[in-house]
Amino acid sequence: MKTIQNIFKTVILLALVVNFAQAQDLKMKKAYFAGGCFWGVEYYLEAKKGVKEVTSGFMGGFTKDPTYKEVVYTKTGHIETVEVVYDSAVLSYEELTKLFFEIHDFTQVGGQGPDIGERYESYVFYGTQEEKSTAQQLISTLSQKGYKVATKLQQSSRFYDADSYHQDYYQRHHKRPYCHSYKKIF
Repeated sequence: MKTIQNIFKTVILLALVVNFAQAQDLKMKKAYFAGGCFWGVEYYLEAKKGVKEVTSGFMGGFTKDPTYKEVVYTKTGHIETVEVVYDSAVLSYEELTKLFFEIHDFTQVGGQGPDIGERYESYVFYGTQEEKSTAQQLISTLSQKGYKVATKLQQSSRFYDADSYHQDYYQRHHKRPYCHSYKKIF
């Protein structure tokens, strides 16, 4: 009888652990931003409390499984983008999007800093209507502050990870971004 009770207690304990893990996973969300070279965007977003992981990659193009060389040297239509996994119980999408605007020049057309070309343009890739509305409201606020916002809004599509060489680049090389910096705006 004690064995059955112990098994029953173990099953209940495991069920509680699984339910807790699932509840934690429900709080984890993904967001996608493009603000020039993905290394700088990744660097600043990774430092934000509530961000669990940032992956450099590509979004928005028409070539399946693009390589970095294809994106750079051919017309794949992809934008250098980061995928941000964040805990929505700690950090809201609005706070994250505000930070995105504060770490790059959202007024520059055709690239970021010295990185010129379509693949370096500023985008917020939204996954839901709520994310789109949040980004539109922030752009409206920036416009009311006198900024001419070049950032584009686009429905998110398939995200492709860049190869490992491009992940955590500044951390691995003990450097700081050359074309991104933080500027308080909101």
